[in-house]
Amino acid sequence: MATRLYTHPVCLEHLVPPGHPERPDRLRAIAKVLAHDVFDPLDRVEAPLADEGMLLLAHPQTYIHRVREAIPAEGMERIDADTVVSPRSWDAALAAVGASVTAVDDVFTGRADNVFVATRPPGHHAERDRAMGFCLFNNAAIAARYARKAHVAERVAIVDWDVHHGNGTQDIFRDDPSVLYCSTHQMPLYPGTGASSETGAGNIVNVPLAPGSGSDLFREALETAILPRIDEFQPDLIIISAGFDAHHRDPLAELNFTEQDFSWATAKLMESAGRWSSNRVVSLLEGGYDLEGLGLSVAAHVGRLMKG
Repeated sequence: MATRLYTHPVCLEHLVPPGHPERPDRLRAIAKVLAHDVFDPLDRVEAPLADEGMLLLAHPQTYIHRVREAIPAEGMERIDADTVVSPRSWDAALAAVGASVTAVDDVFTGRADNVFVATRPPGHHAERDRAMGFCLFNNAAIAARYARKAHVAERVAIVDWDVHHGNGTQDIFRDDPSVLYCSTHQMPLYPGTGASSETGAGNIVNVPLAPGSGSDLFREALETAILPRIDEFQPDLIIISAGFDAHHRDPLAELNFTEQDFSWATAKLMESAGRWSSNRVVSLLEGGYDLEGLGLSVAAHVGRLMKG
């Protein structure tokens, strides 16, 4: 079985103002690197658009309605200082959710060993009833809840290595011990959450890293704080919130990871999935705003997923 790749052209139509970091060119940069013949074995599938009801797995109907009503007929509207919507943003968000839950189906039914979802808008800042940080709906949270509901997964682990803390994912699962949320992130940095003292119901593991931290501290965080917790938890599925903005080239933060770090971390999580999750790994694109750094990092990450 191959690694499956989901994307959808409507995700390019989620428009943002000039100079906004979360721009369509991010997906074009990813498509460019994945067009190399080394990635020919990828099973490339167009993402389905989720049914609106799928959003209820992580968000209340009142919030879903509020987001839909914010979508303009033309032009752009700001939901907050950072989060912008345009006429096709609703469909782009449904494609991101649809890809995420279908990826869960794929790894539980054996249609794929693992899946990478290259869609936008990203999701990990979206709280239960609040859009923020470029995010409308929490793709990782919806995917985890879907795995619990549709595939009777008892435990799901979400590992978030985006440079920004996934406050939204933490908000949704802080009282839910069936989901383990583990995050490495720069602190201090937006959104200001993610202290190591934030432990939820004992299911939240935050490992903040100081500005300037590099490969050694990232790898130490995974090996000493996160991987042992995954082994304790024994998840039925591992979801990666795969942000690549901790790369040393990225303009929005000050961590100094390399693309080799993302390959190494992918391998470590695949080892954990081999022990506990029948190799089931679903990786969802989050941040990454330097196009060269993003391309290099995605190539390293997907290349390692393809090795099985």
